Amino acid sequence: MTRKLISSGSPFETQVGYSRAVVQGDWCFVAGTTGYDPETRVMPDAVAEQAGNALGVIGKALEEGGFSFADVVRATYYISDAAYWDEIGSALGAVFGDIRPAATCIVCGLVKPEMKIEIEVTALRQVA
Repeated sequence: MTRKLISSGSPFETQVGYSRAVVQGDWCFVAGTTGYDPETRVMPDAVAEQAGNALGVIGKALEEGGFSFADVVRATYYISDAAYWDEIGSALGAVFGDIRPAATCIVCGLVKPEMKIEIEVTALRQVA
């Protein structure tokens, strides 16, 4: 079974030693992804914008692995304040509204104070 490692180019990947995503057979595991702008490496203040950035990076990783958001079967959202739940709903719904993966949201501390959301997903390749 072939294993493919996918990088988004984030400096954290080499610094900490992880891949943005790992494809193993028909599965794709996307690491927790925060909301830094992938071009500028700046973290926006608005949690909805952070969610949108994270989803953009996740979408690119899925695509590079031969998957799409439609293949996502599990999503986990980590937010640093429960009040953010209502603010991220539209960004999450725009991507997952029709897909409806099994999902969990956890309120917790994140590793940097500017991080308000982190998203990880697991995808299973659709059988034709």
